[in-house]
Amino acid sequence: MFGTFQQSSLRIELEASEETLAKSLTQVKELQNWLWFERFSVGMSDTLIPGTKLTGRIGLITIQHEVELAEPNRIRFLLSQGIDGFHEWAWGNGWVQSRIEGISLLPISLGQTGTLLSLKQYLKSQ
Repeated sequence: MFGTFQQSSLRIELEASEETLAKSLTQVKELQNWLWFERFSVGMSDTLIPGTKLTGRIGLITIQHEVELAEPNRIRFLLSQGIDGFHEWAWGNGWVQSRIEGISLLPISLGQTGTLLSLKQYLKSQ
């Protein structure tokens, strides 16, 4: 993989219950609603479980996501292709945290910030 090693952790507060956040981060249809800038392949189960693979595309760049861990308040994706590393989400009542590490040519922290802001805006509109 070409690129540089990058890592970033962000935590934000938002007005959403633990259950709402779990649904937004583990249900494929919900992900597609707020991750409007990343299109996922279709034809999979509704709920993300370990072993589930998602192929996301941002423009011409493909990022493969494989669910490594799915717990009541945490989900972790192994990333490959456009980013080689992982992306982990944790949440509770009124907060969500995103931690990402990987090698990529993409600006990982910029994408992470955009993703969190998109989730926050989506939850506000609900």
